[in-house]
Amino acid sequence: MSKTKLLFIANPISGTRDKKPVIDSLPLFLDAERFEWEVAWTDHKGHAAELAFQASEDGIDVCVAIGGDGTVNEVARSLRHSNTALGIVPMGSGNGLARHLQIPMNPDGALRVLSRCDIKALDYGLINEIPFFCTCGMGFDAFISEKFASAGKRGLGTYIENTLRGGLSYEPETYEIVVDGQTEHYTAFIVACGNAAQYGNNFYIAPQASMSDGLLDVTIIEPLNVLKAPQLVMQMINKTLDTNSHVRTFRCQSLHVHRTQPGVIHYDGEPAETGCDIDIRLVPKGLRVVVNEAADKSTAPIIKDIQDIYDQITGDIKAQQRKLRAINKNLLDRILLRNR
Repeated sequence: MSKTKLLFIANPISGTRDKKPVIDSLPLFLDAERFEWEVAWTDHKGHAAELAFQASEDGIDVCVAIGGDGTVNEVARSLRHSNTALGIVPMGSGNGLARHLQIPMNPDGALRVLSRCDIKALDYGLINEIPFFCTCGMGFDAFISEKFASAGKRGLGTYIENTLRGGLSYEPETYEIVVDGQTEHYTAFIVACGNAAQYGNNFYIAPQASMSDGLLDVTIIEPLNVLKAPQLVMQMINKTLDTNSHVRTFRCQSLHVHRTQPGVIHYDGEPAETGCDIDIRLVPKGLRVVVNEAADKSTAPIIKDIQDIYDQITGDIKAQQRKLRAINKNLLDRILLRNR
């Protein structure tokens, strides 16, 4: 039986954690009789997309992104409508797609999921023909994505800092939204489309979204008093945002948005400048993905948060332990060699 071919694409600068310990641990989790693999490191923006496209041309079975949402988006966009599946070892700031798929934040756990190699065809979206796999949108979230991208420092703390600062000065916009020939006008703080349920860090903008139902989950957040913002944030965390009286939700396959002036949009947290007219649509079953069939779908969000933190801490500890063992072995080998 032929072996499953894997290509690991690692982004050395995404997130805050060192990726090399993950690469060093691959033989511990992947059966050499079932898998063969290579590793490629990115060195410029767009490099992950180039490597993934070549992998699909070369007949690689699974292309594994080791990094954050930007790396995952680059790899995934090049694997659409190919026989090569996307795998994820989440090591970024938000890890939205990995969290939606319940891929463990602990690299060891993510590699165990990868070793089972359960693959499903899932949906993806296009915003003005730019692929996205988690969420896209315009308004305050796109505004913050642009601030975050230029901040220089990554991490949840930077995101929260930019959100708090930006929230004081951001002015809602007016949008004309056309769905199935019907036009509605909204003054909105955010217009978000979810293929997956969350932005990342377990902040659920489209809590009921599924990546296999063939539909986008559209969430429109209307202007609200700043005193009500904490409640809205808590509802994003506990997956009840769609019950807020300032939130409008609906599902569709496509929509057209017209706004009064050009500005920024975001796709999976990456900002981009566009004009006044924006087209968003879903593409069903266009991407093969390694999924976590063993995940507990009933776990409460707050429990997932705690588990994510625990997994990340223990994963970092285990990586450091492996690194120390390797250093000690190297020192011992050198001592033994010197004493011969």
